[in-house]
Amino acid sequence: MKAIAAALALSAGLVGGLAQAEPLNLTLSGGNPGGLWSLLGAGIDRAAKATDPDSVVTYQATGGGFANIALLGGKRTDLGLVHDAEVQLALNGAAPFKAPVKNMQAIGYMYNWAPMHFFLKKDVAEKYKIESLDDIAKSKADITIGINRSGNITSNVAVFMLKEAGLTEDTLKSNGGSFVRAGAKEQTGLMKDNRIQLATNGIFVKHSSFRAIDKENDVILLKIPQRVIEATNKAFGTSPFTIPGGSYSKVPNDVNSIALGAMLVTHDQLSESAAYNLAKSLAGHVDEVRNVHGAMKALNTKLMTSQKVLPFHPGAAKAYKEAGLL
Repeated sequence: MKAIAAALALSAGLVGGLAQAEPLNLTLSGGNPGGLWSLLGAGIDRAAKATDPDSVVTYQATGGGFANIALLGGKRTDLGLVHDAEVQLALNGAAPFKAPVKNMQAIGYMYNWAPMHFFLKKDVAEKYKIESLDDIAKSKADITIGINRSGNITSNVAVFMLKEAGLTEDTLKSNGGSFVRAGAKEQTGLMKDNRIQLATNGIFVKHSSFRAIDKENDVILLKIPQRVIEATNKAFGTSPFTIPGGSYSKVPNDVNSIALGAMLVTHDQLSESAAYNLAKSLAGHVDEVRNVHGAMKALNTKLMTSQKVLPFHPGAAKAYKEAGLL
């Protein structure tokens, strides 16, 4: 009888081990094809394959973080790349969400170094004596401000930060100015043609669009009041960030800002074994993700497990605890 019991126990252990070792077959919703998030998708897939060559993480292009949260909310995707600020809005049921999205759980942070920039034409800055974000409303300058298109989280953040600094759209219009909705590349051309005088966006320091603005225009980077930074971080779950002096030709000193981050998120119905195996693969093969682009070189396991916006999926938490990361 003891021999039979031992055999049964061994069999159960083997079955459990095999279940845990099953290859991953997951769908990851990202952003535009060819963008950084598609590269992250390839890196996540490679990390999974480094643990088990039969694992597959299939990337699907979507409209971005807001769309991915909707897919996760409806359990129509296994994983999604989302901005921390988008998650914060979803948890609160704020626009564009009609109700709180409560079923999201984290796998890990991918990056948290995409700071908001506010580039102003130097001649406008000198004419109206504008050095800081809160000087715009006080100056009553009739400037045209480029902000990202509706549906992009940096648009929400830019409008919020300007409002916290005293500049609403109504105030801007009363001064003779206006907002222009345009993406990063579009803002570069608009700035060059002087169709906007202030460009705003939240992307990596020295991103190609920012380098073009700096090269083709005489611009300064506006300072951001600490109260605006604190209010933004509280509202969006973003992080403080310092843009190093010398990053741009007319910016000799550090500029304090806030940074958006990207998270790998799942829903609470993903199996514990799948979340465990994925997190273990990411922690064990972080170079596969880090090497997809030069902008990702700062990624490490400490950063990956540092997010505070969502609870970690229990399977992911188990993997990180075993690795001494949580």
